[in-house]
Amino acid sequence: MSLQVKIACCVIHTQREVTAECVSVNKLLRVSGQQDTAADMGPERKLDLPVYDLSLIRGIWEVRVKKYRHRQKKEEERIEKSALARIDQQWQYRIYCKTLKAKELNVLHHYLERATLTGVQVHTEAGQYQDEDIQQDQKDPNDDKLIFQLDGERWMDFPKDLQWMTYLKEWHVMGTRICRLPDYLSLFTQLTVMEIPKNAIAELPPEIGKLTSLRELNISYNRLSKVPPELGNCENLESLQLAGNYNLSELPFELSSLKKLVHLDIAENMFVSIPICALRMSSLKLLDLSNNSLSDLPQDMDRLEHLETLFVHKNNLTYLPQCLANVSTLKMIVVSGDDLTCIPTKVCNSPDIKFIRLYDNLTSAEKKKKEEEKKKKERNKKRRWREQRQEEEVKKDSREKEFIEAYIGTLKDRDTVPYSTTKVSISCLL
Repeated sequence: MSLQVKIACCVIHTQREVTAECVSVNKLLRVSGQQDTAADMGPERKLDLPVYDLSLIRGIWEVRVKKYRHRQKKEEERIEKSALARIDQQWQYRIYCKTLKAKELNVLHHYLERATLTGVQVHTEAGQYQDEDIQQDQKDPNDDKLIFQLDGERWMDFPKDLQWMTYLKEWHVMGTRICRLPDYLSLFTQLTVMEIPKNAIAELPPEIGKLTSLRELNISYNRLSKVPPELGNCENLESLQLAGNYNLSELPFELSSLKKLVHLDIAENMFVSIPICALRMSSLKLLDLSNNSLSDLPQDMDRLEHLETLFVHKNNLTYLPQCLANVSTLKMIVVSGDDLTCIPTKVCNSPDIKFIRLYDNLTSAEKKKKEEEKKKKERNKKRRWREQRQEEEVKKDSREKEFIEAYIGTLKDRDTVPYSTTKVSISCLL
């Protein structure tokens, strides 16, 4: 029986159980109502209806859903381990080789000869197939770090040859017009680094959860509006960068399982509070929440016991919580000093913490413009981003973030830091 049929049967079974439970509850209510009606027929009769604890029914269904998901996960693992996927891949490869010219086929062979796959056979020009047999002593020293690079606005989609290069360990795709990741993404199980910033990607597919070897994921300055909960399956992830995605305002709770994550960057988005999952990433050392819409920080920030660097500038913060003083590993805090009025004394006066205030040197016209933009932002909050804007309007500029990071990097090596820093914008007309 196929997976689809099993799921359908399970759904039908659960629907019948729900119907049966509803019928039984209705019968109980009906019987109790009849008994009360027969007992009290006077004008001042009182009806005592039984009250049922719906949380018990909810608990039963939560257990059933958990068991169903567990069975579904086991079935998916069984299909992945079966030989059907490998056989299908081989036949798809053979069909694809028939459509290639001799020159294109030679280029493809050049990549596949360096592959570490054992299940794919190479199709020769004479129409014969030979098994891959690469000896360790003949490998190039750089084979352990195979990299795929792609950049330029001329690219609208990933090249077709990429689906056969599942031995790659790094992707570096930048500055293209690609709007979606390929359907065969789950085949790249050896991928450790995925750098895909400054593209037009609007969605992360759930298949990204199958890249369990992934250590670095950078999908900044794209068009994401949500993150799939399956990303929480990438438990070896150490760096996650989601800056500059505009409409991103929350992270799924499933990301709490990323216990090895040390770098989380969600700057320049629409967050109004710190995601709950971020406070459960026990190994987190750098947290970048700059340029969002935060109005306060939670009182349990000290749960991040290994936090070293915190970026919260360009938000709406007026105070910092006292719990930050309890984080013994904290070495640097960057805030905006324009509206900040309350700061823990231990944080700003500690010799072990570099406390940096950033001030915007705004003119009166710029201040007025900023206030108008803030009002307009509040008015359009519910209907923002419903219609897709032009690429020039949607694409964020990362130069300011890069400048701040470079400036903060210079302060790390100093013994002392300035009390405050004012950013001055200079424009030249040539």
